[in-house]
Amino acid sequence: MNAPDLIQHHFQHSIKAKQATLDSLSDTIVDAGQLLAQALLNGHKILCCGNGGSAADAQHFSSELLNRYERERPSLPAIALTTDTSTITSIANDYDYKEIFSKQIRALGQTGDILLAISTSGNSWNVVKAIEAAHEKAMIVIALTGKDGGHMSDELHESDIELRIPVDVTARIQECHGLIIHCLCDLIDRELFGYD
Repeated sequence: MNAPDLIQHHFQHSIKAKQATLDSLSDTIVDAGQLLAQALLNGHKILCCGNGGSAADAQHFSSELLNRYERERPSLPAIALTTDTSTITSIANDYDYKEIFSKQIRALGQTGDILLAISTSGNSWNVVKAIEAAHEKAMIVIALTGKDGGHMSDELHESDIELRIPVDVTARIQECHGLIIHCLCDLIDRELFGYD
């Protein structure tokens, strides 16, 4: 495949993945946005986690809330659990890498907070452990997954929401996660601040 055909291939597959996600998750994304907005209205916060590109997505989401998305508005409470390298490395060194998020959630999470847990495979053990810790704190989980949902899907409660991208290619799942994050930010802003 030559370079122009390769680019065409990537764009076409990204479009197909986004269309499949729209067709299967549109209403569920709205539900997730309303859940996040209600938690913020009730004085709670959002904790976010993931690994690699999903860590970047967690940080992206929290930065959009803490700073702003597309319009000027007050800062909103969100914490990416991926950013404190001293905490992450000490937990990984003293305990286990699987605990890097769960120990933070046990310290920072409160009943009514929401965990935004992100993994393209759904099989990141530290994110699975984060979900377990969130449930211990009576937090609700919104899981961004892909493929078959992996172990994360098995850990979710009825009150949680899974946004599972219906494709198997990691890059396409990440692209859809990014778009969902923007949708959630827009839904939160509209719910809290009434933008048209």
